[in-house]
Amino acid sequence: MEQDDPAEALTELRERRLGALELLQAAAGSGLAAYAVWALLLQPGFRRVPLRLQVPYVGASARQVEHVLSLLRGRPGKTVDLGSGDGRIVLAAHRCGLRPAVGYELNPWLVALARLHAWRAGCAGSAGSVCYRRKDLWKVSLRDCRNVSVFLAPSVLPLLEDKLRTELPAGARVVSGRFPLPTWQPVAVVGEGLDRVWAYDVPEEAGEAVSSRIPIQAAPGPSSAPVPGGLFLRPAEC
Repeated sequence: MEQDDPAEALTELRERRLGALELLQAAAGSGLAAYAVWALLLQPGFRRVPLRLQVPYVGASARQVEHVLSLLRGRPGKTVDLGSGDGRIVLAAHRCGLRPAVGYELNPWLVALARLHAWRAGCAGSAGSVCYRRKDLWKVSLRDCRNVSVFLAPSVLPLLEDKLRTELPAGARVVSGRFPLPTWQPVAVVGEGLDRVWAYDVPEEAGEAVSSRIPIQAAPGPSSAPVPGGLFLRPAEC
């Protein structure tokens, strides 16, 4: 598999045209002037997050969400999205039966937007509903998580690898969107260009390097990408 170039992906991300809804959500995530003043002056907890660990918000596309679900569908256990933004991945995971589904997001505006989406979808306020928590992803314990979704910047992925390696239980799966984890070996890759996502499995035996020992059953498709071992995946609808 060819080495992915984060710089090339970043350039593609900057040049992609955004629709009206995406522009509105990006504005909410990046912070309007009023929010910037509020966050800097009235939220000392937000200011304590080191700049190198802060990740700008860019909502996942429908294709990216579809690819994430194709790699997690049917897996048991708790599903979390670290830096969940407007909550679209968590909501889609819940609809596909990945429960409980929890999103962790530090931006209060995005948490409110995610909860609004869940309420409008009828998935809030009932047993087994989706859950969005305003919390720093670096302070979240992942010891009970079986499925993890991340759409983060390349600069923080090396640190994230350490957290995942330390906290995740054996057999857990990590799906990274837009950018791959820098040193882990993926078990499957789905999509092309900016819509590509990578799946990684935590091995059953502690201390073993992350590998592709846990099999994935899927058929090849036009948007599939090969990975070592001859595995192919294509998006699956829920």
